Amino acid sequence: MNSLKRALISSPISLDVGLLFLRLAGSALLFYVHGWPKIIHYHSELQHIEDPFGLGAQFSLWFAVLAEVLCPIGIALGLLTRLATLPVLVVLGVALVFVHADWSIADGQFAWLLLIIYGTIALAGPGAFSLDARLARVSA
Repeated sequence: MNSLKRALISSPISLDVGLLFLRLAGSALLFYVHGWPKIIHYHSELQHIEDPFGLGAQFSLWFAVLAEVLCPIGIALGLLTRLATLPVLVVLGVALVFVHADWSIADGQFAWLLLIIYGTIALAGPGAFSLDARLARVSA
């Protein structure tokens, strides 16, 4: 019974492993599904990107590249993690509220799941297995 109880109760190390997994898996999905295609098809994406606030296609695409390429790399490494989640959350929020407001929950389930993943990372932080934690230890 004691080993079952131990298995059911989260330990600090399992929490940090969970946060590492969340950062790596979420970043890989966002980068592969959304970021990488924007880089390799940049000129085509520039012709099709939504510009819900009239800031220009170039700005919208650059912001999307920041949120879907650079930020996931930083988040995967655990570098400036909470700050790096903000552009991701903004892009996801804008996509769900303004660009695809007509989507049902089922239509937008991937975006909602990414919003949950990155919201959790923003709230919980990167965990011990991150460059942020390492830098905090060095500066302490």
